[in-house]
Amino acid sequence: MNVHDFQAKTIRGEDKSLADYEGKVLLIVNTASECGFTPQYEGLQRVYEELGNEEFEVLAFPCNQFGGQEPGSNEEIASQCSAKFNVSFPMFSKVDVKGDNAHPLFKHLTKEQKGMLTEDIKWNFTKFLVDKQGNVVDRFPPQKEPEKMKKDIEKLMGA
Repeated sequence: MNVHDFQAKTIRGEDKSLADYEGKVLLIVNTASECGFTPQYEGLQRVYEELGNEEFEVLAFPCNQFGGQEPGSNEEIASQCSAKFNVSFPMFSKVDVKGDNAHPLFKHLTKEQKGMLTEDIKWNFTKFLVDKQGNVVDRFPPQKEPEKMKKDIEKLMGA
């Protein structure tokens, strides 16, 4: 089983197969609009623009499980991310990323790349790097800025 075996709803409510991203390196991120790390949207957008979307995609999954920092509706989240951060990478519907109701994709991601102490995601803007074949190859903590992952992404793009 790999990331391409999962489906998720886009922020507009449409079903999307992650198999559509086969052949691309993915950076999957749980996001929030009212978090101290929210400015990372700008870094994610910059990396997305610099590396293009031919071989690379950022996939953002809003989540309200950490300090209630993503209280808005999907429409509000999409509007804010577009207006405030010019986000043009794919965004998905709000999901849980830990616990019994965690989206199956995040259960898979955390099983494949455990955190420092446990599998659980501890906060917003935890990032998972996925290779072109859908294998989860790395996990980055919230404080790791997107620009500092660029070399890791480029290495996978060249593989």
